[in-house]
Amino acid sequence: MFALERCIFVLQKILRAHRMNVFNPLEQYVSSTQSILTIGTFDGVHVGHQKIIRALVEEAHQKGLLANVLTFFPHPRMVLKKESNIKLIDTLEEKEALLRQLGVDNLIIHPFSKAFSQLSALEFTRDILVEKLNIAKLIIGYDHRFGKNREATVEDLIRLGVKYNFEVKVLPPEQVDAITVSSTKIRHTIADGDMEQTQAFLGRPFAITGKVVRGDQIGRTINFPTANLAISDSYKMIPTEGVYIVRSALEGSTCFGMMNIGNRPTVAGTQTTVEVHFFDLDKDLYGATLKVELLKKIRAEKKFDSLASLQKQIAKDQEICLETINENNWH
Repeated sequence: MFALERCIFVLQKILRAHRMNVFNPLEQYVSSTQSILTIGTFDGVHVGHQKIIRALVEEAHQKGLLANVLTFFPHPRMVLKKESNIKLIDTLEEKEALLRQLGVDNLIIHPFSKAFSQLSALEFTRDILVEKLNIAKLIIGYDHRFGKNREATVEDLIRLGVKYNFEVKVLPPEQVDAITVSSTKIRHTIADGDMEQTQAFLGRPFAITGKVVRGDQIGRTINFPTANLAISDSYKMIPTEGVYIVRSALEGSTCFGMMNIGNRPTVAGTQTTVEVHFFDLDKDLYGATLKVELLKKIRAEKKFDSLASLQKQIAKDQEICLETINENNWH
């Protein structure tokens, strides 16, 4: 009986995952059904975020309510702190896919602006949470702050909940190896090229999605052809320069390879490129859109005296990659 119930639960989750609605901006959302809501930028949708969202989805569906997520784009720091160069863990499209997999019913994306940031805590709660989103309950993280200048605290929100008849549930921080998980910490581990710690924080490998474009084809001349990825979203984080073990799903099969991120000093490159060489793959990938997971960094980028020296090093890199894949039983 337990196995049957589990199968039904999984099937229901899959069906829900395929029907997530996306509303952008907030004004598009209309529903008379009450909701359980969580709010945040959710950059990375890391294990702490997942804990909040799973709790929301489970309770909402048990009570016959909508499981809703309110998020903002651009990231508030891009607007308020003039950090136009801030890099994010996920693109908006990647975030949508992750939330869909978690079973969210409605993703509400509101453009974050200076004018929006001036809403008081009372206005935000009354006009948006209560009147527009019709919340029965709000689930938030322990450090949530909101309203103009982020002045309102969780305690303020609880008092407003009493006034406007909605419940507030506060979840504690999620920890990995006794370290509190946050998007900021994950950005640091990505920037450092620490893919193992990044994966622990995210609950999945960090991935880059890009379209394969034509490069100068130098890799072909040394028997290591590469797929050159063009990353369309300029705010997407790219790890530090170096060589990485990577994995991708191509036509239903898992393909491993190695990725070089850097400006290719051996051939006097001037711009940062993202290039992938897949092992045991002889296929024209030009024009394809690839999602590539970064599993481990094996070395920093180096300048070599010649293409022959570079070819010799790449062959060694491939050996290290294949040995590491086998040792970790990755598949």
